[in-house]
Amino acid sequence: MKRVSLVLTLALATGFATQAAQAQTLKTIKDRGSLSCGVSQGLPGFSAPDDKGNWTGLDVDICRALAAAIFNDPSKVKYVPTSAKDRFTALQSGEIDVLSRNTTWTISRDTSLGANFTGVTYYDGQGFMVKKSLKVNSALELNSASVCVQTGTTTEQNLADYFKANNMKYEVIAFGTNDETVKAYESGRCDVFTTDQSGLYANRLKLANPADHLVLPEIISKEPLGPMVRHGDDQWFDIVKWTLYAMVTAEELGINQKNVDEMAKSEKPEFKRVLGTDGNFGEQLGLTKDWVVRIVKQVGNYSEVFERNVGAGSPLGIARGLNNLWNKGGLQYAPPIR
Repeated sequence: MKRVSLVLTLALATGFATQAAQAQTLKTIKDRGSLSCGVSQGLPGFSAPDDKGNWTGLDVDICRALAAAIFNDPSKVKYVPTSAKDRFTALQSGEIDVLSRNTTWTISRDTSLGANFTGVTYYDGQGFMVKKSLKVNSALELNSASVCVQTGTTTEQNLADYFKANNMKYEVIAFGTNDETVKAYESGRCDVFTTDQSGLYANRLKLANPADHLVLPEIISKEPLGPMVRHGDDQWFDIVKWTLYAMVTAEELGINQKNVDEMAKSEKPEFKRVLGTDGNFGEQLGLTKDWVVRIVKQVGNYSEVFERNVGAGSPLGIARGLNNLWNKGGLQYAPPIR
């Protein structure tokens, strides 16, 4: 019995030591003085640099929210452009602290890459874009079409599954980067461009004449997009996860950039918990009591981030749809802060 107890004690001690050794991401970020954020190589509305080199987009704002929570300064982020092919290596190698780039949550990625998805920032689905001159109104009219697709994505398998299920033939024309794929489509090397529907709207803005192109109505897959972090650091996993939940919770409670300071004076128990005047939820994450105030004041709630980057207030003009709150017909739902 003593030997079993000793073995168990040693195992527990080793486990705790390993956990403590691995919980270093937040400290590393603080010591460095900035967050290293993996983004796309340029997808309008999600992560793209402007003409002055400033990164903007929904995925970018997740990293800005993290920096606001950690440093009280959303500008303390280094953005690392990653391709679909090298994005996971950048995370695994430690080059980036978080991958906040249009990346689909799947079981294979969740179990084989040494990484965890932290939530869904955008519920998406794969679609198709064609030139209006092709006079096609449905993806079911694409038999024998040539299709431009980016390699290293879930898009390729979804494409194969859809055409096989509908007994249609097609020709794949694959490229290594998103920009190469878009240019090939625009130049006429293929009839169709396929990617997540949000990406179709974003990439259409890059074309010389966006109005000449049509996004077809069919959605052929589930593409829940969200940030990823490395396995082994539960504290950092919790911080990234609850940063998103904080933004969704703020929208649910009607807390936004303009009124957050006033809301922080509220005596309502739920507001006090969320905004840090009651409890120690921020400290439990390794942050400050006012972590949610920092996020909302400097970056915004989920609605504000969505609308200015991809929604009605943006060039993309995408309806909230599935990305609406759970109590407004959508899927966005945050566990309670209590």
